[in-house]
Amino acid sequence: MQIVKPATSEPSEEHFINRELSWLEFNARVLEEAGDMSNPVLERLKFAVIVSSNLDEFFMVRVAKLKNAVRQGDTAPDLSGQTPSQQLTQISLRAHEHVDQLYETLSERVLASLAERGIRVQQIEDLESEQRFWLHQRFREEVLPALTPLAIDASRPFPMLANLSLNVAVMLAASEEGGSPRLGVVQVPAGLHRLMQPPGKNHDYVLLDQLIRSELPALFPGQEILDAAVFRISRDSELELDDEGGEEDWLEAVQVELRKRRRSQVVRLEVEAGVGRELLALLTSRLDLREPDIYFIPGPLDIRVLRRLQDDETVEDLREGPLRPVPAIDAREAEDLFGLLDERDVLLHHPYDAFDPVAALVTRAAEDPNVLAIKQTLYRTSGADSPLVRALGRAAESGKQVTVLVELMARFDEQSNIRWARSLEESGAHVIYGVRGYKTHAKVCLVVCRSSRGIRRYVHLGTGNYNERTATQYTDFGLLTSDFTIGEDVSRFFNALTGYSDAPRLRKLVMAPTGMRERIVKLIERETRHAEEGQAAHIRAKMNSLTDGEIIRALYTASRAGVRIDLNIRGICCLRPGIPGLSETIRVVSIVDRFLEHARIFHFRNSGADEVFLASADWMPRNLNRRIELLFPVESQSGRVKLFAALDALFRDDVKARHLGADGRYTRGVVEPGAEPFRAQQHLHADASRAFERARAAAGTSFEPLSSPGSE
Repeated sequence: MQIVKPATSEPSEEHFINRELSWLEFNARVLEEAGDMSNPVLERLKFAVIVSSNLDEFFMVRVAKLKNAVRQGDTAPDLSGQTPSQQLTQISLRAHEHVDQLYETLSERVLASLAERGIRVQQIEDLESEQRFWLHQRFREEVLPALTPLAIDASRPFPMLANLSLNVAVMLAASEEGGSPRLGVVQVPAGLHRLMQPPGKNHDYVLLDQLIRSELPALFPGQEILDAAVFRISRDSELELDDEGGEEDWLEAVQVELRKRRRSQVVRLEVEAGVGRELLALLTSRLDLREPDIYFIPGPLDIRVLRRLQDDETVEDLREGPLRPVPAIDAREAEDLFGLLDERDVLLHHPYDAFDPVAALVTRAAEDPNVLAIKQTLYRTSGADSPLVRALGRAAESGKQVTVLVELMARFDEQSNIRWARSLEESGAHVIYGVRGYKTHAKVCLVVCRSSRGIRRYVHLGTGNYNERTATQYTDFGLLTSDFTIGEDVSRFFNALTGYSDAPRLRKLVMAPTGMRERIVKLIERETRHAEEGQAAHIRAKMNSLTDGEIIRALYTASRAGVRIDLNIRGICCLRPGIPGLSETIRVVSIVDRFLEHARIFHFRNSGADEVFLASADWMPRNLNRRIELLFPVESQSGRVKLFAALDALFRDDVKARHLGADGRYTRGVVEPGAEPFRAQQHLHADASRAFERARAAAGTSFEPLSSPGSE
């Protein structure tokens, strides 16, 4: 355990937690959920898959970035004083522990529980003879024709293996006496189902890569196979774009970098735990990897394949019961959505409130002859079949002015975004492919409408993406409003992004990178002054990550002045709470539960004149320096009450909450003896359901899911 000394002056390096190690601690909290036997087994499986997927992205982006820094001779320390090289050493130690814990949890707490219900991932040799024969036939008829054995020698170089692809490395006996063993590779086809189910009375499954491994003699006839092992590589997947490219087409630049990603540097090797030393040496020499980059896997490589087990119809009782979104507005209000927004703001809390009103804003605008223009940012969607994308296409085809700012650099969604953005262009929409040098991460939609009272603007601002699928899996807030000043601000925002303009002068909204950090620091400093003057001073903030040094120092200063600070941070937190003389009044809570906590809420007590904001941005340098983001106020009384109730619940959780200590470690909340356990997400869903029932009773009509015109 790390002992952190009390602060006697300004915070020093030891008062900050390393960003990457903090992220690994977050993934460890997800792993705890995979091992928590109070969770149904399919929920445990879900969390195990999330841990594995998170690690993939961590290596492809964060570890790759640090490796590049080391290669370039970068020795600059981070907030915690660690150089890139030192960080890689610490990451390797913790990540290897992490992987060992993941597979121990998977074996003992997930697959073992499924096996008790007759659902088993089997080794081929453990199957009945009839099942083995069936697999052999399937291999001959369906798998073998798709395989290509690759010999690797002086005339045939090591193949350019795809990132995260599965492969089988094969060591063959020397072709002549006294020669060296030879290396071969068989790529596992991505187009074939990896989880195979032979017939039988049980629900037995076999991995395709293990079947290929067992049938290698058919691929190397007449050769002596000395050893074989399944392996997977992870490549550097961070796009490196030259922001000084002048008139070079930005779309083409992104497409070029996506092609480079296929042959980028290998940063991690995952290989079966039983691989022999000689085969491993042949493999690592070809991949130019060192021991810290190698992860020995005592189970299935790439456990995302196990998601298919969740589709088994016999195990419905092994998952948590559904928490379905409830309608936030009734059918009559939905029929005249613009009229409703003329009367009042609507604040939505997803996934407890249905996403339908957000989709309806766009789909109904596409059909309304009085709508003149629709402008929208799109970072991640559900693809070309998204009801929002289809509605924008219909609006453009009907002659409305449609402007869509598509973020090409949404990591791992780049190619998908290019495809559906092209389809919007073909419909007649004006598509802006991002802003050079910045990611457009703001979530905003503007509908400009002609009315009897003149031009009206209707706006949606959100903390999450315009994706109806993830809106049922992530917690986010969205504000629907016709507020005149917000509408003007949003118009200026879009004009600045699509035309030639200085940073827009906004009255209610705050934009990054042109002023958000400064505004946040000033709000913190105002609470500091109130505390120094003996007034009520309290900050509550919810976000995904806190890594910005300037904001952390401002929070430390506020704490020393006596400001009470409650932080609900799902992921990375570089601040150390509870240090005497520095952060005694700060507490940090992280919630990992069935929904991904994604909303950003910022509440400042302001001596009783409370101010509360929502934002697309976390308090991170990348959000505040290199992304286009929006911070916006919630001013309606009903909206503020809803936000305060959400914050109250999130800080009250004693079931899925963990509390960060000054040593950088997290501990679970404790249910007081005799008290009822309090799980925030269940409470918030129940709260939304009660509000829905009260509204339905008051309206004297039935609330029904909102159907959007033109949606299919």
